[in-house]
Amino acid sequence: MRILPAWLREFVNVAANDRQLAEDLTSAGIAVESVQEENGATIYEMDLTTNRVDAMNHYGVAREASAIYDVKLKKVSPMLPERKTRQSNSAVWRAPIGMTSFTKDELNADDSTTAEAFPIVIEDAQGCARYTARIVRNVKIGPSPQPVARRLELLGSRPINNAADATNYALNELGHPTHVFDLDLLEGGTIIVRRAREGEVLKTLDGVDRKLSTDDLVIADGRKPVALAGVMGGFDSMITERTKNVLIESAWFDPATVRSMAKRHLMHTDASHRFERGADWGITPLACDRVAELILASAGGELHGEQIDTVARKAERASIALHRSEVNRILGIDFDEDEIQRILGRLGFGVTRAPEGSFSIQIPTWRLDVEREVDLLEELARVHGYNQFPNTLPAFTGAVVTLPDEPKNAKLRETMLALGYDESISITFVSEQEAKAFASSHSSNTGLSGAPSLGGAPAEPLAIANPLSEEAGYLRTSLIPGLLNMVGYNLNRGNANVRLFEAGEVFEKLGDRSIEDERRHLGFVATGDAITKSVHSAAQPYTFFHMKGDVEELLAAFEHQELHFDDHTPPYFHPGRSARALMDGETVACFGQLHPDLATERKFRQEIYIAELMLERVYRHPLREPRYQRISKFPTVERDFSFIFDEAVTFERIRSAIEELGLGELQKFVPAEIFRGEKVGAGKYSVLLHAEFQSNERTLRDDEVAQWSAQIVVKLQSLGGVLRAQ
Repeated sequence: MRILPAWLREFVNVAANDRQLAEDLTSAGIAVESVQEENGATIYEMDLTTNRVDAMNHYGVAREASAIYDVKLKKVSPMLPERKTRQSNSAVWRAPIGMTSFTKDELNADDSTTAEAFPIVIEDAQGCARYTARIVRNVKIGPSPQPVARRLELLGSRPINNAADATNYALNELGHPTHVFDLDLLEGGTIIVRRAREGEVLKTLDGVDRKLSTDDLVIADGRKPVALAGVMGGFDSMITERTKNVLIESAWFDPATVRSMAKRHLMHTDASHRFERGADWGITPLACDRVAELILASAGGELHGEQIDTVARKAERASIALHRSEVNRILGIDFDEDEIQRILGRLGFGVTRAPEGSFSIQIPTWRLDVEREVDLLEELARVHGYNQFPNTLPAFTGAVVTLPDEPKNAKLRETMLALGYDESISITFVSEQEAKAFASSHSSNTGLSGAPSLGGAPAEPLAIANPLSEEAGYLRTSLIPGLLNMVGYNLNRGNANVRLFEAGEVFEKLGDRSIEDERRHLGFVATGDAITKSVHSAAQPYTFFHMKGDVEELLAAFEHQELHFDDHTPPYFHPGRSARALMDGETVACFGQLHPDLATERKFRQEIYIAELMLERVYRHPLREPRYQRISKFPTVERDFSFIFDEAVTFERIRSAIEELGLGELQKFVPAEIFRGEKVGAGKYSVLLHAEFQSNERTLRDDEVAQWSAQIVVKLQSLGGVLRAQ
């Protein structure tokens, strides 16, 4: 919004020049984004937070300047003519900013009609707490005076006519929206504030016929709606050149009601912008009189009766206790009691001193953002000046407490960074489709001989009561959707090699209750090249085995007796290129390639590998402590075994079977070569298994190694393996 410093100076006498004033206002939280010169006038472009609707006008900003510079703020007192009597003293009323002056005799009118002759009825006290009105008769509608029109143009508003411009001028001056009706177009001699009736239609000032619902709050005459309360007036009662008599409206409407109406009708006006954020309940009579003053000065006419002020409910606010000890404790400096009273008093707060260095603070009606003692401390700090506080560290008598899992978190993060992954953070909210697609129950843990499942039916996701959108209506059940979104963002911008990881919470519903189970997971994703092309080597694409190695590297940091892998993974993994990791019989991770159908759905044109670790299970194991182990001085004995197996026999089954033998001297047992082809036969593969035997105490004998080798052959044959001829 725009503010004219010349207009500010009509309310407060500030010695600082315009640029210094802009800097001081910005330092106090009333941000001046830029200072411009336009048509010989200085203009501030303001950037105000939504909670400071009280400063979205010239008088509100002048109030801030009054507190910053400790100068008096001039009171706004509209000069309205007295009601006509038979003998007039012909006193002159002086109009502001160079407008034409009139005598009271010229402005006074017949006072036979009183407020009671034009009642204001508020049927919906929740939607409208107060409605103030005035009637002005015998006006002459025409262009606004040049000073008014010029100021509106500098503020970016188009002058319309002297009556409509009076409301816009008062809005920019005092910050409260008002409206002017053509009195002769109102039927029934009354104003009724009510909810719209089913089927009613209102043509607003923009010429659009709007079908109203029973949730809409309207201003109506005795027969029909004439305005959408707090949003826009009606077309059929607007001011035209034929208008002779006007009704001035100044009201207070409920922010939530105005916000819902504006959203429902896709409208955003200067009035709704302010009412949505909380207008000033106490200023309605002053704003009404100010508009009347401007209309009388520019359009002539006479006041008809007294001001009509109907109050449906009072916006009373309890006072707040402010303790000087709390001020000094939180702000860190010794605030004088007189300084506290001066700052808050200049800002319009009622300050009453209480015993023992405390105050009772009455909150003005225009400061809806101040609700607690800490809000008052913020007012003191910003007006005092943040740059006036000494550069000292706050006192601290406690000690830094490390969270129990912090060393484990640090170890995992350090490992992921060392593996070449970049840390990322994604939003906690996902769509219903993603929440259900990536939900898997891990509550039931299966060991090596357990059922091939992850624990039964997928976990039920938690819906959000007030979602930001349909695309963010559920709490995430997995970290994978967020990581995939970030991968897609990178791929769409030409970055084909992506490695990302994230540690965070996932959520699911506990049973039939609306209680969430919050668990910490670690997710990571990789795509592209594991080794990029260089002059020394060709590019090597990232594969399942690279991810398996990364998972093993992470889990190797924790103490465990056994790490086992199988192929029981959730359905969003590729069925032939994924695995589940079990540490000491408990599921701790699932990893592998993203299912091709999901990759196609997301329009991924290259293989995507994903992994997710359940950290609450991994963290049940302590971090592995480095241990020194002397290298054996006795020689190693190596043996190779060449077998043919069915494709259904995995190396995990082979390794587990060999471990069952309990051969203490067997130090290494790994596959050295794998071959598939016509010579082996369909559905089979040939594998060369390499074994190494070694003792830390003596040299092994040939007969011992032969005996152990024979046991290995028998065990492999029990799995259906066929020993190939050596």
